[in-house]
Amino acid sequence: MASFTVEEFVGDGVLKEILPKLVEDGWDDVPTLKTMNSQDMDASNMTTRQRDALEIRSYLHNLSLMQYADRLEASGKPLAELLNCNASVLSYQFGMKRGHIARFIGGTATCGISMNSPYRKRTPSVCTDDSRNKLSFSSSQKSQTSPLSYRSTSGLSDKSVGEFRSKEGYSFKGIIASAPAEPRLCGLIKPLPIANDIAPYSMIDNITVEKLAPEYKFGMKPLVKLKTTTVRASKLWHDRPAVLLCLRRPGCIMCRAEAHQLYSKKPFFDAMGVQLIAVVHEQIEAEVKDFWPRYWGGMVVLDRRKGFFKALGGGKLLTDNILTGFLLNPRAVANYWRAKASGLKYNFNGDGNTSGGLFVVGSGKSGIAYQFVERNFGDWAPIAEVIEICSRLQLCRSSQVKTFE
Repeated sequence: MASFTVEEFVGDGVLKEILPKLVEDGWDDVPTLKTMNSQDMDASNMTTRQRDALEIRSYLHNLSLMQYADRLEASGKPLAELLNCNASVLSYQFGMKRGHIARFIGGTATCGISMNSPYRKRTPSVCTDDSRNKLSFSSSQKSQTSPLSYRSTSGLSDKSVGEFRSKEGYSFKGIIASAPAEPRLCGLIKPLPIANDIAPYSMIDNITVEKLAPEYKFGMKPLVKLKTTTVRASKLWHDRPAVLLCLRRPGCIMCRAEAHQLYSKKPFFDAMGVQLIAVVHEQIEAEVKDFWPRYWGGMVVLDRRKGFFKALGGGKLLTDNILTGFLLNPRAVANYWRAKASGLKYNFNGDGNTSGGLFVVGSGKSGIAYQFVERNFGDWAPIAEVIEICSRLQLCRSSQVKTFE
């Protein structure tokens, strides 16, 4: 299981003995720990066995095959040698299932896209010009890394928000995006209608949410009982931008796979000073405990009145049912099989008819920079596009900071 708890990631192997030192040096969450390179390992005085163990565990974590980590590490073999083992050895010696063997040898990481982070440890919110350039994506790069053809339209419908603008004159307007509308049942079933304009900031400013889980930190005990704290949503992004992942259902395999692949890029968002927040619309304690921090280590909030979900639909809640929205929708079925290949566990608890999506919200009252609507069950916002939007926000914020210096 690809858990985001540091304790489960390192297991009882050779990394456990140096875990306090790693945490002290800033390697205190799984996504950050997985970005260590050879120079970082030298600085931490890691032995050859510890380096091999980290490489094996990072590889298995990407493939959701962590149940084999202890056995593979105990073999004393490096990852390259293990990948050259034949299927019978992997099955007999390490107890791998046939499907898992194919995934292990093929290296099909379905819970994320390939990106080598230029950042290692936690960094301040404001980065240098050089580091900002490394994180900025051009429009051509975005089109190459986006897995689907998405519709995007520029423009803010709330005139009081205006543009995100830097001192140098660089600016951009909020963007709304969604997957294409494909015919269902030979065109007899209409796809969900998507608003042409991004939601006005006033639509999310006064939403009230309840904090169900904080950002995960090393050593934090699992939630025993949910103690909610009610806050105005705008306080969440008062000081720094936020990515709000609005989940259809935390037990859904497509939602879990999306959350997993987004949170795995946490070092990118940390470097840009952007926080990651998951939004649910039901309070089912067992579901939150199962979801956090195994599939998502960021904050989790409850939007009981579904304010964010209504904002995704331009003020109207977007709903679909399992028959017309999934079984008779080829794109939704394809999304399911994409997520199913991740090997993550899932369940059918809760309401899965409310469409989710994603917001990127600027700090303060600067507005909504990006809005992705889940038109089909399991549509994911392209992570390269989300990172690009966040890098644009960082560019504007950094320029504004320099203006006041």
